[in-house]
Amino acid sequence: MDGVIDYAGLFPPAALPMAAALDEYTAAARGADAHMLGRFVVTAAHLPELADLLHTRGGLPTPLPLSVIVRDRSIDDHQAVTTFDASPVAQRAPITSLEARPSSPEGIAWLAHTYGVARDLYVEVDLSADLGPWLDAIVRHGLRAKVRTGGLTPEAFPAPEVLLQALEAFVTRRLPFKATAGLHHAVRGTYPLTYAPDSARATMYGYLNVLLATAALHAGRPRAQALALLLQPEGLVVGADGATWGSLHLSPAVMAATRRDGFTSFGSCSFREPAGEFHTHAAH
Repeated sequence: MDGVIDYAGLFPPAALPMAAALDEYTAAARGADAHMLGRFVVTAAHLPELADLLHTRGGLPTPLPLSVIVRDRSIDDHQAVTTFDASPVAQRAPITSLEARPSSPEGIAWLAHTYGVARDLYVEVDLSADLGPWLDAIVRHGLRAKVRTGGLTPEAFPAPEVLLQALEAFVTRRLPFKATAGLHHAVRGTYPLTYAPDSARATMYGYLNVLLATAALHAGRPRAQALALLLQPEGLVVGADGATWGSLHLSPAVMAATRRDGFTSFGSCSFREPAGEFHTHAAH
């Protein structure tokens, strides 16, 4: 679980101001579950504000690794990244990954040419599209994939079969990927979609469901077993000999390979929820 949660507190439904989001990240970095904390997620447009805060504010984690979301073919965003990279604060807060959602497979080549491959670059794919050309282009340019697993409405959550097809495509290509949206709970269940008191509720995937379904595919287990893991609400047992969920046992070696070559991380606007729920649902 090391570095599995990329903290995205600036984004809905949390939508915290920059200073408050940095406070949350700092608290997480100093807490008992700090090993689960990954990058601090910002948009390129946030970088000047972040740089100003870093100039004047102490007490932040060092380093503060960033994942920066850039827009398709945006020269302004590229300039913002370049300016931040050249600033003194970049030593304290290095941009270690980029995320983008190009409008076409051709945009993948632009991303690779513009930003290079010196750091991880995650390309968000549309699950309603034919994934083949997208993923082939991502692999060809040495980039990574990103999949959206939910949102602020029930319709934003892909059907289990659709999500499984994407996971299969990633695993077949040995393509590392991250997930985003709707994964701040550990296991599948019905949860509020926002933090509003009158929020609508919907069935949401758990990040452990997605992780273990990916691991099952990596281990060559039957497709039906991977699908069942996406839908399983309870039953994970974690120990020194690996992870067990129902009849499935996955060794530490399989889980390590899955994190390295498959499910690298997920973005969440909360750190406390996914980290806390791991202890609730993963019986040791």
